[in-house]
Amino acid sequence: MGKAYADDTDQETMRAQRMDGIPSKRRERSVEETLRIFEEMKNGSDEGRSHCIRAKISADDPNKAMRDPVIYRCNIENSHHRTGRKWNMYPMYDFACPVVDSHEGVTHALRSTEYTDRNPQYQWFLDTLSLRQVHMWDFSRMNFIRTFLSKRKLAKLVDAGKVWGWDDPRMPTIRGVRRRGMTVAALRDFIIRQGPSRNVVTMDWTSFWAANKKEIDPVVARHTALLSDNLVKVKLTGAEVPSGVVIEQRPKHPKNPDVGLKDVIFSHELLVDQEDAKSFKLNEEITLMGWGNAFVREIPSEAPIKTMSLELNLKGDFKSTDKKITWLSAEGFEPVRAELWDFDYLITKDKLDEDDKVEDFLNPNTFSLVDAVCDDGVGKLKKDDIIQLERRGFYRVDKGLEDWAPGEAGLKGKRVVLFYIPTGKTGGK
Repeated sequence: MGKAYADDTDQETMRAQRMDGIPSKRRERSVEETLRIFEEMKNGSDEGRSHCIRAKISADDPNKAMRDPVIYRCNIENSHHRTGRKWNMYPMYDFACPVVDSHEGVTHALRSTEYTDRNPQYQWFLDTLSLRQVHMWDFSRMNFIRTFLSKRKLAKLVDAGKVWGWDDPRMPTIRGVRRRGMTVAALRDFIIRQGPSRNVVTMDWTSFWAANKKEIDPVVARHTALLSDNLVKVKLTGAEVPSGVVIEQRPKHPKNPDVGLKDVIFSHELLVDQEDAKSFKLNEEITLMGWGNAFVREIPSEAPIKTMSLELNLKGDFKSTDKKITWLSAEGFEPVRAELWDFDYLITKDKLDEDDKVEDFLNPNTFSLVDAVCDDGVGKLKKDDIIQLERRGFYRVDKGLEDWAPGEAGLKGKRVVLFYIPTGKTGGK
């Protein structure tokens, strides 16, 4: 058709000529000569490798994307995964897109606004090659603070072992946020609410995770976890203390009976968090969540606190207390061991500039991990279940007790692995 030509102009000169609107000295090459060189490119000969093929559109169009773009280059470094070395030249991205979109039946090509200047080029290929028309629609890319979405840069983190893989919960990928605890319904709702805007904005993660909380808060079960480090054993006194172990069925969700029931174990000895115990004052009235009030009757002076005494006061008003604490029975069951993971941003800068090197802004501390003991219901959870640990937040089960392969648990033994799910309150990722 005379709409393309083979060009052996060096890259630096070609770049300068395109910038200044100067036509290549090879622009009027004959069709026959270009086809001959194209065959040399296919074979990967010395002559072929010194050339590229350029579309013959314009040398000085005001839109630089229209200034005879390169549509084929040689590549002899990598063997094609399907065809091996049968061809040694390959179509460039801007040429391949309109051809493949039209051929495969795409009706609307959704392109981010960075491609707007290339839309006329896309249309030129459709018209020149008499291909089925494809409607183009531009939209803005979604940008988030302290996050980069470049697949090339993310691949560097994966290849360097900085993250566990493409599904690492710190990764801004669909698989990453799903593993972190984002639900499909919330993800769909969030994207629909963004709409087809062309405005480029950098968003906080707050609204992203807040949308997820709206989905999970009404329907996920509540459970209890205490940090394993320096647990405090509490002896209960008073007429209302059970004489032995008592198991009662309680709702898994205080406002949604459809979530089901769970076993809650009561006894005369409890376990509480060290931090809670350290905050108590002698004779202070506190609330044992899910049970009732109690007075602090004994606080040892040693640190860390190992034991203490509370007097039950189940008639007390929980609205009058400042401290509502979680607890577990020290008798009647074997607490379930768990790991509580939380994650931080991968980079320390709100927005990376074009010339910034990712390596210079990597966050050295991107996760925290604490060991915990949980109520017996946590031991029945499976991978991908979502729960709320009272006073700690929402968590996704990355691995349940039955999800460990033989020998995989190592010296620590089987435990439930829980990933903290942000709720949007702090904008955390």
